[in-house]
Amino acid sequence: MAFAYLKRHARACGRDCIQVSKKLIVVSELACAVCVTRCKQCPGDAVSVVKLPANLTTDTTHRYGPNSFKIHGLPVPRPGHVLGLLGTNGTGKSTALSILLGRIKPNLGRTAPPAPDWADIVKYYRGSDLQNYFSGLLENKLRVVIKPQLEASFARRLKGKNVRELMKMRDERKIMDKVVKELELGNVLDREVTQLSGGELQRFAVGCTLCRDADVYMFDEATSFLDVKQRLRVTEKIRDLVHNKDDWPGGEMEAGRKYVIVVEHDLAILDYMSDYVQCLYGASGAYGVVTGRARVRNGINQFLAGYIASENMRFRANELTFKVKSTDFVIGKDDVEEGESVDPAKSASEKLGLIQYPHMSKSFTKEVDGKVKPSFTLKIEPGNFRDREVICLMGENGTGKTTFMELLAGRSKEQRGKEATIGSYAAAEIENGVNPSLSALGVAYKMQTASPKMRKFTGTVQEIMERDINAALGDRLFRLLVIKALNVDALADLRVQSLSGGEMQRLAIVLCLGTPARIYLIDEPSAGLDCEQRVIAAKVMKRWIINHLGRTIFLVEHDFLMATAMADRVIVYTGTPGVECTASAPMSVAEGFNSFLKNLNVTFRRDPINYRPRINKPGSRKDQLQKKAGEYYLFDVDEEEDDFDDL
Repeated sequence: MAFAYLKRHARACGRDCIQVSKKLIVVSELACAVCVTRCKQCPGDAVSVVKLPANLTTDTTHRYGPNSFKIHGLPVPRPGHVLGLLGTNGTGKSTALSILLGRIKPNLGRTAPPAPDWADIVKYYRGSDLQNYFSGLLENKLRVVIKPQLEASFARRLKGKNVRELMKMRDERKIMDKVVKELELGNVLDREVTQLSGGELQRFAVGCTLCRDADVYMFDEATSFLDVKQRLRVTEKIRDLVHNKDDWPGGEMEAGRKYVIVVEHDLAILDYMSDYVQCLYGASGAYGVVTGRARVRNGINQFLAGYIASENMRFRANELTFKVKSTDFVIGKDDVEEGESVDPAKSASEKLGLIQYPHMSKSFTKEVDGKVKPSFTLKIEPGNFRDREVICLMGENGTGKTTFMELLAGRSKEQRGKEATIGSYAAAEIENGVNPSLSALGVAYKMQTASPKMRKFTGTVQEIMERDINAALGDRLFRLLVIKALNVDALADLRVQSLSGGEMQRLAIVLCLGTPARIYLIDEPSAGLDCEQRVIAAKVMKRWIINHLGRTIFLVEHDFLMATAMADRVIVYTGTPGVECTASAPMSVAEGFNSFLKNLNVTFRRDPINYRPRINKPGSRKDQLQKKAGEYYLFDVDEEEDDFDDL
């Protein structure tokens, strides 16, 4: 249909704005206004018209082809420092890393032959740090290694090989034993890579990269699927590549002056890990712009504000802030299409209904020497929750957060393999007729690993939504406040199996929110999302479930920014991961955060500009003062915030 439409309008203006060549149609970038309008009206949105800023007509670093993605600028790493890259998905972070890795030769925007040779490229960057970098790359003086994103194909490529074998092959620095101990990989050394969980696979990939002997280290999303404790440990190991163990930005560098580049969407970890940052902005899939280097705090705050002061460039209409107001989630007239009405009862702000759950426990067993012994036990203290409330589950990986969610959802009744339920339901201390399983109330569950199940579906995004949440699709408010806000409507014609990790995550959130329920169990909704999408997802979930539906959310989230933006109360998990753990009764956010962070011996403060949580440097004045006062999470903003920590 789109082909016939464009063919009909080809050369209608008398110029070659729209050209037809057999089965190929080419739209000129210099098309007249009339042809541009016709392209915008193309059926099925087959043509995307993106308006570029006026200052992006020159200085192109690389372009994949006519009417294809292009990137302006490159990250500029410095030896002996950690460079953090911050940007939304689709703006060129992977392209930039591929260029610095040497896999892509930048064409400086010339898509027609002759392409520039390396001498031209080095000359183009003369006088900058990139001249020395590319010269070293060409002369084989720089060896580059990368920890790639964890995609479905990553583990499949290593099928049949175990962790110990692969790490020994890569142990060029002879530090394998140290890395295994510090990243807690000892219990998985004899497993096949395909048997590892998401967090174990991530630590394995980071460990393999750390064991390599190189001059340039790149880490693409090194903390996804890791809990807070593991994220901090990985951060310290990455910083150890260029800094002494007790050193921080501006201090004495390690000998060798290695380059380290990291891509990270968890802003608290990016802030903690980097010496300075460069931001990327643009239109996803169309173009990306790399900003200049900035100190960590300034760079992150400018990205959240949507305005790069040094370049006088505003790339986002609204700033992203973590100061949560009740009005942020009220559905008003501006959110409703003409002719649509809002039920005042649904948008009331008071909390309703108190639901209690009793003491529960669940044990998993394993067979040792022919005898069945318990391998992990989870004990859950009695508690309660209310309507219009978000309860955040905080704990390390392996403490039973997902098990707790499955108990509430009533999914743990049947035994699978060598798992055995001991007293989970029959002897769960059911008091006053309260059933520990809330499935009778109606439960919607977004699993931690929804992708494998969803990728078995062979249809499109629209078809899976029609199959699973057809009733919700008829609700105009749901389409406006959930589907459109998460930009899932743009994925409607794509096949589910072709979606990226971030697109799959947004679809999983939509399917969960579109399921009628009293309780919404949402497990790690930030995985695969960039920092901007995380803020949007948090607001969408709270606006739709809490404000509009008046329901309850149980949330598992390791990103502190997302947790602080959503949590009303907190359940803290204590004990030994994988052995025996206890889930507390829901407690206040202040008590819960302080209890959780005290176990990790880490303190947070809040930025006075956008209220985002920032990790204090270990042993710093602020770290010592907060620990002495017992305030491991400082809820009051730090009005004395300065940039000294970023020097």
